[in-house]
Amino acid sequence: MKFFIDTANLDQIREAQDLGILDGVTTNPSLMAKEGISGKEAINKHYVDICNISDGDVSAEVLSTTYEEMIKEGDELAALHERIVVKIPMIKDGIKALKYFSDKGIKTNCTLIFSAGQALLAAKAGATYVSPFLGRLDDISVDGLNLIEEIRVIYDNYAFDTEILAASIRSPMHIINCAKIGADVITSPLPSILNLLKHPLTDSGLAQFVADSKKLG
Repeated sequence: MKFFIDTANLDQIREAQDLGILDGVTTNPSLMAKEGISGKEAINKHYVDICNISDGDVSAEVLSTTYEEMIKEGDELAALHERIVVKIPMIKDGIKALKYFSDKGIKTNCTLIFSAGQALLAAKAGATYVSPFLGRLDDISVDGLNLIEEIRVIYDNYAFDTEILAASIRSPMHIINCAKIGADVITSPLPSILNLLKHPLTDSGLAQFVADSKKLG
């Protein structure tokens, strides 16, 4: 399973990259704003800065909602760097845009997926990734993990190349359960990934090893 980090914070991206487990980055306008990045020129430069840190795909989101505007904006984003993946919303014109970019050989990430039907349409249109939002489904008492399972079955039935990118990850258990189900990718804030490191028996065992080594001089 690939690990993407969901942030626009360059320090966190460097930290994940230095760990040796980073496969890519996802970000969005809200995450950009959180880092104080605004304006087209500054946002585009920030995308390039992210690409220069990460060795993997970097999802860059279009802000438009009409076909013509998404095509124009997506072409500009894809031209910024070879590892840019154009993030497209799950709407009717978005499906048309996915097909356009697929035919051009430009990678895409279809975002705001909340049903298996939406994921099926995105795969048919040639999306590179689909992003089902687990946490937001959980927020309305719907099992987000069940959606991942449904999409996995459909994609396996028909050998779609589209990868399932589990998004809106809220906890380490989300990550573990996505791995069990067979999600191709998870994208998560760095703390949830780092929490996979933690276990009280590891801490106590290490403390014992250190104490014993001191006894040995």
